[in-house]
Amino acid sequence: MRVTVPPFTKARIRRVVCWAASLLCVATLVSAPAKADNPIVQTIYTADPAPLVHNGRVYLYTGHDEDGSTWFTMKEWRVYSSADMVNWTDHGSPMGLGTFSWASQDAWAGQAVYRNGKFYWYVPVVNRSTGRMAIGVGVSESPTGPFRDAIGRPLVENGEIDPSVFIDDDGQAYLYWGNPNLWYVRLNADMTSYSGSVTRIPLTTAGFGTRSGNADRPTLYEEGPWVYKRSGQYYMAFAAECCSEFIGYSTAPGPTGPWTYRGTIMPRQGGSFTNHPGIIDFNGGSYFFYHNGALPGGGGFTRSVAVEKFTYNSNGTIPSMNMTTTGAPQIGTLNPYVRQEAETIAWTGGVETEVSNEGGMNLGFIENGDYTKVKGVAFGSGAQSFSARVASGASGGRIEVRLDGTNGTLVGTCTVPGTGGWQTWSTVTCPVSGATGTHDLYLRFTGGSSYLFNLNWGQFSA
Repeated sequence: MRVTVPPFTKARIRRVVCWAASLLCVATLVSAPAKADNPIVQTIYTADPAPLVHNGRVYLYTGHDEDGSTWFTMKEWRVYSSADMVNWTDHGSPMGLGTFSWASQDAWAGQAVYRNGKFYWYVPVVNRSTGRMAIGVGVSESPTGPFRDAIGRPLVENGEIDPSVFIDDDGQAYLYWGNPNLWYVRLNADMTSYSGSVTRIPLTTAGFGTRSGNADRPTLYEEGPWVYKRSGQYYMAFAAECCSEFIGYSTAPGPTGPWTYRGTIMPRQGGSFTNHPGIIDFNGGSYFFYHNGALPGGGGFTRSVAVEKFTYNSNGTIPSMNMTTTGAPQIGTLNPYVRQEAETIAWTGGVETEVSNEGGMNLGFIENGDYTKVKGVAFGSGAQSFSARVASGASGGRIEVRLDGTNGTLVGTCTVPGTGGWQTWSTVTCPVSGATGTHDLYLRFTGGSSYLFNLNWGQFSA
């Protein structure tokens, strides 16, 4: 039987053909220990990071690899945010395939940008009527959504993927995308239409490096462009030479080129045969986002987003860097005396998140021995009590408040009763003693042999 391959899958199938062989040369990260902070999301598999700085926070837009995937099975996008680069708040899924009535499958890599009071999220999906990859635009007045279809149809369609959006200093916006080619259009000020024609960027070896042994693809460029400007120079990071991919980059004097290949940002490593870059400056530092297969069960179809802090070389070039389990350092400390969402996490073991009927997300599916870690909590002269918003459709359990480890100093224990439902919320409070100074805070959950309770937020009193 002859199998006809739809055009939009060819780039991905090309990866899979060489995937098995590539695993032999991929340096796999071991499952990260409890004190690690990379990958930065542990509750689900995430991929294709797209960071955005807005009003003193980093908003991280990602894809979502389904559990147990043996393909790029992705049905929604997710949003996380952080003010300190280590404690990340889960905002759930504000956009999915259902947002676009004309889309049939493949919620793959996109990027969001802010302009004129709105957030525009450019994503590739399969157009049901043509069977080809097309780029849609979601729009929202909030960085965490919900997003709606901005135009009710594709913005542009040529069967290729991975849109990146960039607004230049003069206000002109550009949309870049492509695999196997590289394209751009000039977006209009409304961010939902464009002027001029779709233009293909020449993939020259001078511009994008030399690939050996592939006459059809003579350059290193594969996919996933990420375009930005710094100190008058334009940068394009991209996933290079599948499979497995590394991250390379080029620079140019203008947003449309000519591009000059500069080298490797991140070599092949990490247990995933794809990678995807995102680069920002935030609060005086520079950060490189990527994905790997470092979580348990992780791999090329079950990926996880991570981040590293770096410093540009004096001539503006980007240093080569490796994946770590430590991640970026914390900016400042976290204030425990204001309400902190339970889904704000530096590291976790066992828990998941879900939509809360009180708004936002909550921790759910908590079992005996699960825990969450929040990093760098500034207790100051001391906390006197801890309050938690909880719900349980069972008999509840206990929240152990510990410092610096799951078996660290126990400073308080809150008893959680059954509340009559998993979204029937009640607030419990327990005394705290010995929580002074700055520590990593661990909430360890204990109780029976089934699901214990849900947790929506927590707050200490001084």
